[in-house]
Amino acid sequence: MSALFVHPREVLLGGIDAVGALPVCDHYCGEQAKMLKSLALQSEMTQEFARCVFDVTLDCEDGAPVGGERDHAQMVAELARTAHSVGGTLQTQALARARVAVRIHPVDHPAFYQDVELLFGSDRHEGHGFCHVMLPKVERVEDVEVLCKALAQVGEHSIPIHCLIESPAAVYQALPIAAHARVESLSFGLMDYVSSHGGAIGQSAMGYPGQFTHPLVVRAKLEIASACHAKGKVPSHCVVTEYRDIQRLTHAAKTAASDLGYTRMWSIHPSQIRPILAAFSPDESEVDLAAQVIQAAMNANWGPVSVNQVLHDRASFRYFWSVLQRAHGVGQTIEPSLMALFAH
Repeated sequence: MSALFVHPREVLLGGIDAVGALPVCDHYCGEQAKMLKSLALQSEMTQEFARCVFDVTLDCEDGAPVGGERDHAQMVAELARTAHSVGGTLQTQALARARVAVRIHPVDHPAFYQDVELLFGSDRHEGHGFCHVMLPKVERVEDVEVLCKALAQVGEHSIPIHCLIESPAAVYQALPIAAHARVESLSFGLMDYVSSHGGAIGQSAMGYPGQFTHPLVVRAKLEIASACHAKGKVPSHCVVTEYRDIQRLTHAAKTAASDLGYTRMWSIHPSQIRPILAAFSPDESEVDLAAQVIQAAMNANWGPVSVNQVLHDRASFRYFWSVLQRAHGVGQTIEPSLMALFAH
């Protein structure tokens, strides 16, 4: 029987690519000079990998000086609209366009509605240029609805929303927040989470290795990751503040990926980006095996197959397709005959 082409996305995932669809690194910057450097680096690495391998999130929350929120938001809005030409060279259509996000103020901050208007206002006919909006200090799903309504009032109805979970109460609401149709990802806010315990969690849990050993912190991370996977959303791991210690960063990223179920991680310094990409990349041997299994499955019209004397069916097909997705997302080499699958 000849093979009938059906895309893995259709037969395995019901037509939806969920977890793993976002770049594995989310790079944050709050100062204009650092924003410009980060956008230029994103453009350079997009050329290198032939796809955008990390997001740049421009920070209007912690990045804006007190009293200067309006000017800061206007500057961020202008940077986002021109991100595709940072460095003076337009990216070609063959490459992924710039992925630029923004973190706004929380819903109870006086600058919240101002941020939404300045960044997403309907008078911006050329488009706002953001791939998603990060909402910090989300306590309940109603906070997401407040943002949805504010966006709708300025004519924005579809931009994905990422939520930052930063308190013990919010951890209990992770599942309903992740279930919201506009929510694409949940992130864990380590520093505020520890601070919100009023000293009951020591300062060492804000750093490394404390954030991976304190039971309450680890529990919060697992609850968020589990909620995301239950609802097909992307769990994004928190920062490592010891940003110049690449060994610690690498170990933290590998632990987040292999032990805690995270598929994405924050970066706060350019030196952290490549180690995060490497830590979230599948082993080359696993990528090779995944290619063999998926190719055999396609040849068998997605019926059970034997590869290296091991039986595989759709349960393992789903796993190995996710391996190929992850590999593609970080720019790893994939069997050329399967590369065409990522053009669909």
